[in-house]
Amino acid sequence: MSPEEWTYLVVLLISIPIGFLFKKAGPGLKRWGAAAVGLGLTLFTCGPHTLHSLVTILGTWALIQAQPCSCHALALAWTFSYLLFFRALSLLGLPTPTPFTNAVQLLLTLKLVSLASEVQDLHLAQRKEMASGFSKGPTLGLLPDVPSLMETLSYSYCYVGIMTGPFFRYRTYLDWLEQPFPGAGPSLRPLLRRAWPAPLFGLLFLLSSHLFPLEAVREDAFYARPLPARLFYMIPVFFAFRMRFYVAWIAAECGCIAAGFGAYPVAAKARAGGGPTLQCPPPSSPEKAASLEYDYETIRNIDCYSTDFCVRVRDGMRYWNMTVQWWLAQYIYKSAPTRSYVLRSAWTMLLSAYWHGLHPGYYLSFLTIPLCLAAEGRLESALRGRLSPGGQKAWDWVHWFLKMRAYDYMCMGFVLLSLADTLRYWASIYFCIHFLALAALGLGLALGGGSPSRRKAASQPTSLAPEKLREE
Repeated sequence: MSPEEWTYLVVLLISIPIGFLFKKAGPGLKRWGAAAVGLGLTLFTCGPHTLHSLVTILGTWALIQAQPCSCHALALAWTFSYLLFFRALSLLGLPTPTPFTNAVQLLLTLKLVSLASEVQDLHLAQRKEMASGFSKGPTLGLLPDVPSLMETLSYSYCYVGIMTGPFFRYRTYLDWLEQPFPGAGPSLRPLLRRAWPAPLFGLLFLLSSHLFPLEAVREDAFYARPLPARLFYMIPVFFAFRMRFYVAWIAAECGCIAAGFGAYPVAAKARAGGGPTLQCPPPSSPEKAASLEYDYETIRNIDCYSTDFCVRVRDGMRYWNMTVQWWLAQYIYKSAPTRSYVLRSAWTMLLSAYWHGLHPGYYLSFLTIPLCLAAEGRLESALRGRLSPGGQKAWDWVHWFLKMRAYDYMCMGFVLLSLADTLRYWASIYFCIHFLALAALGLGLALGGGSPSRRKAASQPTSLAPEKLREE
């Protein structure tokens, strides 16, 4: 592990005991205490580069104040434009930000765009209310008022997920501050249920990254190996990649759970990133609050089992970095300049690659996903329904195997980063996934397969197991 990775791990681990300290605190201590801890961590890891996050926050707040009816699009343009400047600093002869500054800036971009969207929704709801002449009751997920500058700063620098996620909306943050009986929701037991696989994943990461180091792929000697060895190597590389993120995201979720952050009654049917989908009145007494069943789905960032064992490429995306996937679906996919599922996915993947960085490997990997989506959608709709139950089960196993190999393949671009290294590796295995996807797409079209957006969900499996087994 690099020194930066050790620092990330320490920040994640210290967030857990800090969370227990904040869980039962009042709204004021939660707001300003959590912001002070987050700002302290930012200053410690980013130093003077903290100025970038401050400039981004102030710019977004100014846009919200100036144009509340259209601030979502303006905030998206502003924050994404600043990302370009932020990543071009070395080309401009300015000091290059630390990796921690980049992590803070990435999560801050998501939070500020979401905040602007929430403010815009509030403004539009108020205008409709004024036009109709009568006041409506509280709307699910709507903000009570536009946050002040200090409230925006406190949300932006809240220590929860400040470097690794999970992403959360301002409404979720407010619900945490205003929990009527914060001690009622459980923390220790769900934390232990969530945390138990992390040490195993950590050991597997250390073992796999030691036995199959990524740097070997950049050496000339690697390409003298036989084709089966080169093909196989991407499997442990992606395995180590997954284990690393599993540990980080589980630890980040544990920090949230310790603080009671994102705890909602099960009846609210909360979604990762978005929060409750059903109105659930707050309990009127500690006894009623304690009698409710709670979950932490709002801050759930990874479903390890489903990531590994779901059948389709499409579902694999949903179970990975789940809060960010919600953000992309809500603010990018829905507003894409096309109605085609594959083209909208391509637009979303393009902006996702840009959000991650300017390295060519990101774009090569992310823009391979729409091709895989189109191929699996066309071929599956053309053939799977015609098979017997046994044939469909065999199909699902083959589909799962190919899905994992597709992600192995795309991961190499994500970790190698450079254009030359990515293309060199892919060329050494003859761009096999690209050609396989094109062949599957062509066969699906020839057999009359429908577009992915028109497939019947009921006929599509999501997991190889009869029942999904979760670590919880």
